Amino acid sequence: MKLSHSLALTLPLASSWAMAADLTVKFELPQLNVAEYHKPYVAIWIERADQSVANTLAVLYDVKKRDNAGTKWVKDLRTWWRKAGRDVTLPMDGVSGATRTAGVQTLTFPAARAGLDKLPAGDYKLVIEAAREAGGRELVRVPFHWEPKSNVAAAFAGKEELGAVSLSIK
Repeated sequence: MKLSHSLALTLPLASSWAMAADLTVKFELPQLNVAEYHKPYVAIWIERADQSVANTLAVLYDVKKRDNAGTKWVKDLRTWWRKAGRDVTLPMDGVSGATRTAGVQTLTFPAARAGLDKLPAGDYKLVIEAAREAGGRELVRVPFHWEPKSNVAAAFAGKEELGAVSLSIK
């Protein structure tokens, strides 16, 4: 497993702003030069300081496979699966989505959908995990501190399965 950490960042948002806030996650899926390339499955979630899952934001997998067979490989997102995945039924409305092609991907979550309006002040991590069939797996944790009254922008980098990763809350 490859694990990337970034410097901690401060995430202040006033509770009155939280209702209007959007959380945007931008991440790069590199095109790898391998004999058998498969689009990666990706899970994105917010983790509390005790490493429990506060909210699953997205699970990107082969949702179009007949008889929901794409869910079989979601278990390859091992960290997310152990923390939250085995307790949910896929597809999850508003969370499940199709795998993404190589390149920069942008996902925006309104405050209520991202759970920002319910997060108490404290330390959290945005976590992105990517896994490919016949490929590797990588996890990037982005620590942040949630407090009132500011916007946040931060950039991070994976090493193999994930490229540049950025988080912004406005």
